[in-house]
Amino acid sequence: MAGFVSSEQPVGSGGERGGPLIITEDEKLLDDLVRLCAAAGAMPEVAHGLPARKGEWEAPPLVIVGADCARRLGGAGRRAGVLLTGRDADDPDLWRQAVALGAERVLALPEGERWLVDRIADAIEGVGPPALTVGVIGGRGGAGASTLAGALALTAARTGRRTLLVDGDPLGGGLDVLLGGEKEKGLRWPAFAESRGRVACGALAESLPRLHSLRVLSWDRDSDVVIPPSAMRAVMAAARRRGGVVVVDLPRRVDEAAAEALAQVDMGLLLVPTELRAVAAAQRVAFGVQQVLGDLRVVACEAPGRHGHGLPPDEIARLMGLPLAGEVPWEAGLLADLARGVPPGAQLRGPLARFCAGFWERVTESGGDGGGPGAGAGSGPVPEPDGGPSQAPCRDGGRT
Repeated sequence: MAGFVSSEQPVGSGGERGGPLIITEDEKLLDDLVRLCAAAGAMPEVAHGLPARKGEWEAPPLVIVGADCARRLGGAGRRAGVLLTGRDADDPDLWRQAVALGAERVLALPEGERWLVDRIADAIEGVGPPALTVGVIGGRGGAGASTLAGALALTAARTGRRTLLVDGDPLGGGLDVLLGGEKEKGLRWPAFAESRGRVACGALAESLPRLHSLRVLSWDRDSDVVIPPSAMRAVMAAARRRGGVVVVDLPRRVDEAAAEALAQVDMGLLLVPTELRAVAAAQRVAFGVQQVLGDLRVVACEAPGRHGHGLPPDEIARLMGLPLAGEVPWEAGLLADLARGVPPGAQLRGPLARFCAGFWERVTESGGDGGGPGAGAGSGPVPEPDGGPSQAPCRDGGRT
């Protein structure tokens, strides 16, 4: 018979949607779990045992069972998202109960608190496969990395992918300006400078300016704000959890914040003009980037006035010692279009738009349809979201 437990922490009455179900009579454990739910932005429902009303066991996105109540749930059906928590993760009886219950993980507190906050937040956000995250870096100054990043994001959004464009270069002039949305309402980087821990992915996206069917995180030109590495890590993690596609315009110099962004990039595109000096500069850029990112590829771009006289793209890739992701021929009229407020890649028959469309087609064909495990041809592994119950529950709480 289910019953509700009193607690000094706020607890849901069942009317809220998406909150976890906590099953325990241990008042100290309950206070800890409700506190962790609050940290994750969740309002839980609490019961003494298996809920009496039909569907209350299956409906919550996550069920957290205290060790004191585990034996009472013998009649519960198997379901995904069950965690068994106690004070001693090495207790053999706790593991037997976890196997009987079909729990996906045995969690010890307080050691496993940080993991549990993230797991609760994932559950209420409905997090699916992480976003395919592509970073764009200029091989030298003025190579056009911001233009390529904007065009890639615009093309992804135009083909129906959920897309977020992140301006990771504080000296780039602002991607919102590039897309003609500098006056559009929404938060910019300074609003996230103090971010720590976890940022809600839904709230992040909804707070940003919406330009050309995509969300854009850019810089505020009225502020000289330095983004701490912890804020970059928190924001990029939230962007990835949202799913779809994330395109990041990155600086050529890898400082601590840029390293945090690169650590969450699946594939990097290094834009190199087809001239020898650009290759020399790009080699220095590539060295810094490769300290953090394993999958870096060259995009050769034709320099203005050098049609047919630049280095061949294959030769650039050979000199760089990197795979070739493609070539972008010089597009006559691109600079004039940008000056008139036409976003990059808007000319569907132009070389830039054709490159971007072909890039996303190749990514889709290779198994990366806008994020998730295996996204991107040859991209590094993407973390799997927590799945359902397994044959043997996982262990957490500072022990492996």
